[in-house]
Amino acid sequence: MNPDAPPAGLSAQRLLSPGQSALALGTVGVVAGAIALDLLTGFGPSPLQWAQGGMFALIVLYLAVIGFKLAMVLGSGRSTAMRFEPGALETFPDSELPRYTVLVPLYREAAVVPGLVQRLSALDYPQEKLEILLLVEADDGETRTALAAQGLGPAFRTVVVPDTQPKTKPKACNVGLARATGELCVIFDAEDRPDPDQLRKAALAFRVLPDRVVCVQAELQYWNPWTNWLTRCFSAEYATNFSLTLHGMDRHRLAIPLGGTSNHFRIDALRDLGGWDPFNVTEDADLGIRIARRGWDVRMIVSVTEEEANSRLGNWIRQRSRWIKGYLQTWLVHSRQPLKLWRELGTKKTLAIHLTLGFSTVTTLINPLMWTLTLSYFVFGPQWMEPLFPPVVLYGGMFAMIAGNALMCYALMLGCLKRGLYAAVRAMLTVPLYWGLMSVAAYKAFGQLLRPSKRHYWELTVHGLDTSDEIDVDEEVVRAR
Repeated sequence: MNPDAPPAGLSAQRLLSPGQSALALGTVGVVAGAIALDLLTGFGPSPLQWAQGGMFALIVLYLAVIGFKLAMVLGSGRSTAMRFEPGALETFPDSELPRYTVLVPLYREAAVVPGLVQRLSALDYPQEKLEILLLVEADDGETRTALAAQGLGPAFRTVVVPDTQPKTKPKACNVGLARATGELCVIFDAEDRPDPDQLRKAALAFRVLPDRVVCVQAELQYWNPWTNWLTRCFSAEYATNFSLTLHGMDRHRLAIPLGGTSNHFRIDALRDLGGWDPFNVTEDADLGIRIARRGWDVRMIVSVTEEEANSRLGNWIRQRSRWIKGYLQTWLVHSRQPLKLWRELGTKKTLAIHLTLGFSTVTTLINPLMWTLTLSYFVFGPQWMEPLFPPVVLYGGMFAMIAGNALMCYALMLGCLKRGLYAAVRAMLTVPLYWGLMSVAAYKAFGQLLRPSKRHYWELTVHGLDTSDEIDVDEEVVRAR
């Protein structure tokens, strides 16, 4: 396997396919031509009518995205995610467990190496059936030195990733995949704290689930939700996504955009898919869609991996802009042949992909416009807006913004309650400010996507910012009162 070679036809190396470029240019040309015709002859839709039509389309888009997210959250209670009864793991004796490969991509992570090695060493899995590949970039001597100082056990092996472009996590994972000897594999990040028995749970899941299930995704949550307001909002977002939304998608058997860590694979299926796209900066979400397009399934399992929530704004913006850029990449890649996508997935799964990856990201970009119009209505009154927009557009937009924001706040509160983050519930009243930061990150991501030199640039997320251990939830509740 060539780690630099993207999967055929589904690579983010190119932003748009020739067909997508022609469609974009054609659409701009038609709209510009129609506006010019109206200005010159008075024939056809006026610029104002184009704006009204565009605003109406945005309102429909908002309502569709909000409705979909709420449907997934409210439907999560009937999820078929795999749960493990006490004693279930004992039915799978050590002698029958498959060989497991753990891939750990690292770049400039020397500060967290001691804790990482300690946590990986604590994994409850037979050492003779476990290999842990530490994937370190060739120019990262500091991390390699930190690893050498740990006295690594026999299951550990350091793999040097060639210093070639693109320098991304998925390229490193492909290098590891080419060297893996396990039947199953999992990705863990440098700051991860997986349940010690997570590998056993995943192995049991693969044993009892049908062969078409080639990936199981564990839940992610943050161990430091109480550091500051930013980590509270971030933790609530993760709680809603991994404990509610993805469980709802599991229930409806939709294509699940994988999290970047704690996704477990049948390694033969992963190789058959061509591994990860090294040019996609959310390679996990892309792989989840490619699995669905092959006719295979992803299932959720009830096991938790804890991560460190970003507690510094600049670091958070860098991480979030990369995620948004990758979602846009993934959406564009899988929209290149829309009819083929629809034939492979069907109507329900295809719509879910657009609502999850594409349209929800578009709403993040246009949120500032909608917030500005809503605020203007309340500050300056409706007099200047009513002549510009028909009532269905004006008041439909008002409803979409007010009710939509309220319902999304409610969904995040449900996520907090699901995870026991009771003291974070009141912080959700200020979560529109958090969404404003997401819009800042979205515009940064969009700008990078348009620049070839930044399109595949992997902005490094600094870990180890919060060195305190997890604060007990009950203690935080008492302090909040």
